[in-house]
Amino acid sequence: MHSNQQTAVIGAGLMGHGIALTLARAGWRVALTDPLPQARASAPQRISDSLRLMGEDEGRIAGILAKIAITDTVPAAVCDAAVVFEAAPEKLALKQAIFAEIEAHASDSCILASNTSVMPITRIMQNLRLRGRALGTHWWNPPHMIPLVEVIRTEWTTTHSMDAMVGLLTDLGKTPVRVEKDVPGFIGNRLQHALWREAISLVERGICDAESVDTVVKSCFGRRLSVLGPLENADLVGTDLTLDIHNTVLADLEHRQAPSPYLQQLVADGKLGMKTGAGFRKWTPEEAARVRNRVTTHLRRLEGILDKD
Repeated sequence: MHSNQQTAVIGAGLMGHGIALTLARAGWRVALTDPLPQARASAPQRISDSLRLMGEDEGRIAGILAKIAITDTVPAAVCDAAVVFEAAPEKLALKQAIFAEIEAHASDSCILASNTSVMPITRIMQNLRLRGRALGTHWWNPPHMIPLVEVIRTEWTTTHSMDAMVGLLTDLGKTPVRVEKDVPGFIGNRLQHALWREAISLVERGICDAESVDTVVKSCFGRRLSVLGPLENADLVGTDLTLDIHNTVLADLEHRQAPSPYLQQLVADGKLGMKTGAGFRKWTPEEAARVRNRVTTHLRRLEGILDKD
């Protein structure tokens, strides 16, 4: 595949608009659609705002927007596409219905990709006629700023489809990682939520408060995670020391295979995090905005630092 070909993005929300702008920013033509008229209407402005946060000037923004066509229907979006990225809400029946419609109108050579955080790609794609060209691409939020995209193979996905998607993502400047077995959560979310499970358990057991958990991560090992992965770190300190530590600590780590009752109670009480003003911690609108802005600024600075290495 090459950048003068047509792509399609189904879903113009938080993830979809970021995927579309990433494709267009790299020179690809994009047909973007969403079932909600307001989402279609607001997509150009949201894409422009995201590009400004990334430091693009107005001339460059106009050129990127010119690559994106907003379409009213899925058939119109996918009829000429070489690859389709679905970015609909995390509902199995909805995604299956979308792919049935995509397959009815896309060419047989078109590669079909579902963006999902944890849902098994195999279940999403199981009813397709040509399942070998279907796979998962888990883009991380915000998709236009996080380099990683996990490329998930189902039991039917062909090596050609995997290679083509990895090549496309590489050309976009992304960092694709192959997930060779379709397991819930893939790689990144399994690692992330293993950490979150222990973090919640520490608070639930009264060992520390939520602010202390966040401070430890941000002020300690979190500072090196972008340049030193966990297994690199284990090799750095030595597998023998890693084994000694595991012999001492693993038996006391949280290991239940169900969500924490503490987390369940927060949700039952309507403490849903920043959007309601309280979750594990209390949040004013101003504090929540500062955190979001801090993340965006950090990602921009980090990208600049790592690009110079």
